[in-house]
Amino acid sequence: MDKLWQQNLPISGIKDIVPVSGGDVNDAYRIDTEDEQYFLLVQPNSSYDFYSAEAEGLNDFEYAEVTAPRVVAKGEIAGDAYMILTWLDEGTTGSQEALGKLVAKLHDFHNPDKKFGFDYPDNGPDVAFDNSWTDSWKEIFVHRRLDHLREKIVEKDLWDVDQLNKFDNVREVIVDALDNHKSKASLLHGDLWSGNYMFLKNGEPALFDPMPLYGDREFDLGATRVFGGFSEEFYEAYNKAYPLPDGAERRIEFYKLYLLLVHLVKFGSMYEGSVEQSMDKILAEAKQQ
Repeated sequence: MDKLWQQNLPISGIKDIVPVSGGDVNDAYRIDTEDEQYFLLVQPNSSYDFYSAEAEGLNDFEYAEVTAPRVVAKGEIAGDAYMILTWLDEGTTGSQEALGKLVAKLHDFHNPDKKFGFDYPDNGPDVAFDNSWTDSWKEIFVHRRLDHLREKIVEKDLWDVDQLNKFDNVREVIVDALDNHKSKASLLHGDLWSGNYMFLKNGEPALFDPMPLYGDREFDLGATRVFGGFSEEFYEAYNKAYPLPDGAERRIEFYKLYLLLVHLVKFGSMYEGSVEQSMDKILAEAKQQ
């Protein structure tokens, strides 16, 4: 890292800056100072506001008293966006029960205005979504997310007519189910998979790298079902701390499908089978209602 660039960071007493793993989106470093360690994220050739959504989400996590990195500073140096976070020392093991309680605590933090969305859009690297505030969770999830994904799938010519028709039938099922479900605007992680939680050296769970918004908490739980990494102890502890309403298992499949569609758009046909299986499950369960 360029020494002149380092000198512009708002941290004093820097002894070393060491590259670390930080995902496939950012350059990541550990800052060692005389007294503290920090986590530095850098997005080259990006403006000051690149990290604004994540920073505001982490600030809301702090208000919710959820264990997560705290924002120290963010800004722009020589055309590169950066964000400095508190450093969390990772351990080797932890309790899925404690993780379930932590996620329940996150979701039990609600928007006092009862609106869904966020101050910033979800500018994912492959698909971006509008998070403008609204009174309707269905507006966020169906009209701005599922419908936008359908447009992307058509643009990439990933589906034939029969698959598009099946999706449209699934969409009707989802709309009907959400019309008969009262969603609450919970604080969501927005990208809750096993790569975005950790256990600290004391065994305490922590969340990081959010794509935050206020929405139906079943959205996050759907994400946990796609790639594994969450045990039965997690779900039992979550449901004990913040019991899910009737019909949750059926609706969670909607959010599992959503994440699979995101990956279909990102990676192509390798996710086609999983998407088809999820759509078939939603339609089959609808017939039993």
